[in-house]
Amino acid sequence: MIYNTLPHTSLEVSKICLGTMTWGRQNTEAEGHEQMDYAVEKGINFFDTAELYPIPAHPDRYAHTEKIIGSWFKRSGKRDDIVLASKIAGKAEFTKFIRTTGFKKESLIEAVNGSLERLQTDHIDLYQLHWPERSTNYFGQRGYTHDLSDFWQDNIHQVLETLRELIKEGKIGHVGLSNETPWGAMRFLEESKVHETLPRMITIQNPYSLLNRLFEVGLSEISIREKLGLLAYSPLGFGVLSGKYLGGAKPANARLTLFPAYGRYSNENALNATQKYQELADKHGVSLTQMALAFVTSRPFLTSTIIGATSMEQLKENIGSVDLNLSEELLKEIEAIHQAIPNPAP
Repeated sequence: MIYNTLPHTSLEVSKICLGTMTWGRQNTEAEGHEQMDYAVEKGINFFDTAELYPIPAHPDRYAHTEKIIGSWFKRSGKRDDIVLASKIAGKAEFTKFIRTTGFKKESLIEAVNGSLERLQTDHIDLYQLHWPERSTNYFGQRGYTHDLSDFWQDNIHQVLETLRELIKEGKIGHVGLSNETPWGAMRFLEESKVHETLPRMITIQNPYSLLNRLFEVGLSEISIREKLGLLAYSPLGFGVLSGKYLGGAKPANARLTLFPAYGRYSNENALNATQKYQELADKHGVSLTQMALAFVTSRPFLTSTIIGATSMEQLKENIGSVDLNLSEELLKEIEAIHQAIPNPAP
């Protein structure tokens, strides 16, 4: 395994992070435990979860994923071996069964305390804001269109004050962003620069893959210059970049077969690009899955690539991608496809 240091900390994390959003829906507790056992055996020491998981979110399954991780910590006794990340759900209609009060002080305290109880731990190493409270472009929206009905009042100072209190109490170690824009990232960073006692955001968890490289527009420079490490989610585009959906295939129990509404990465342009990436991988004698993951992991702004799997076979292939080094020739050919079909799946 290869390790990076979380920016502005002394914590070393595996360059492959174990994602968990299928546990409790597509995966049972026993399967989640099996994945964690194998991942740790292979050197992974970084787990990412959220109170929202499993996905698709549903009131009857609220926070089941955190409970599965908690039961594994209790069974294995390996909590101290893991750098643990979780998230608070933002304000949105589709999570009103959790809360609708966004990142107000009481909401943050409630969310952290609930996660600690379910995870059976006394601290979360990295605590992230799952998506912005304000109306902006995230979750598949390519550009920003101002919503005149969005009466969001800038409360970033207050959010950081509450997070500072939670850090002082020892309940969380560090803080990060997720699904954030360049404006939002810099707004948080500048607030902690002006008010030096406020905690600094150290990571940003955003989508990044061969089908969605929008992070490179604005955020990559911020990431490098400000040392705001990318935790890349959906590096396989909901499994599209495994090639399993090519030719109109609908594999049994596959994510997009079970949940066809999740079409973010499977539009016509994305599938056309995926076909070209498949042909390129075949030409170089590598699997499309590992090529796609190795590309993400090779980026200079990348701290860790969050993988997710519903089977052990998928998990083993995903973790094995860390050992694949892409040649300059292959990288140039990837770039040529990207220039021809740029960011087909925002």
